[in-house]
Amino acid sequence: MMRRSVVAALLLSSSALATPCQGTLYLTLDTGSMVAAETIAGVLQRHHVLATFFIANEPTWRGDHALDDSWADYWRARVREGHHFGSHTWHHRTLRHDLPDGRILSTGSDGHANRLDQPAFCEELGRVNTRFTALTGRALDPLWRAPGGHTTPRSLEWAPQCGFTRHVGWSPAGFLGDELPSEAFPNPRLLQRALHDIKDGDILMMHLGIRSRHDPFVAVFEPLIEGLEARGFCFAVLP
Repeated sequence: MMRRSVVAALLLSSSALATPCQGTLYLTLDTGSMVAAETIAGVLQRHHVLATFFIANEPTWRGDHALDDSWADYWRARVREGHHFGSHTWHHRTLRHDLPDGRILSTGSDGHANRLDQPAFCEELGRVNTRFTALTGRALDPLWRAPGGHTTPRSLEWAPQCGFTRHVGWSPAGFLGDELPSEAFPNPRLLQRALHDIKDGDILMMHLGIRSRHDPFVAVFEPLIEGLEARGFCFAVLP
């Protein structure tokens, strides 16, 4: 009986000392080159931050792809930590516009045009789920993000029929700018802007690696998390 009283007192004391959230933020992470994936995972672990990952089978800095067997341990670890996961499409092609013939025009980084009917569009979303489930034993959440955030009316109509009920963009202040050229947008500038502009309820977006940026944004990722926590923000996964 005495032991229970002591434990209860300690729990009450620790809860009283806890700082209440001044707002909730939703951190989202797109695959990209994956070069910063392990570093970002370490920051999330240290700060007990949960995020929502949007996964495409993109080429990585290691010469493989983000959903190859070689990344299975990485994704399994994130599942164990309690993060959420959505589809970023299999090939990461940009959706351009709806075509008069009932299909969607998409283009890859090589400029090659693809015309997607509904089964092909659903395959783009669902193939990520099939592969992620095979790697981790966990299905994706019914969330998706179009590459670059570019949707079309037809894609928004079809996605729920493919099992992905919510498209997730990001808040204006939540665009962290990690894909912008570092010469014009250096890390200190991006960090200062984010810490000043981000507000309660914002969805933040960055990548697990960007090849084109010379000064990787991941260098200021932990100061960003620390600064937002100092402002009283808590982090949550997207529902």
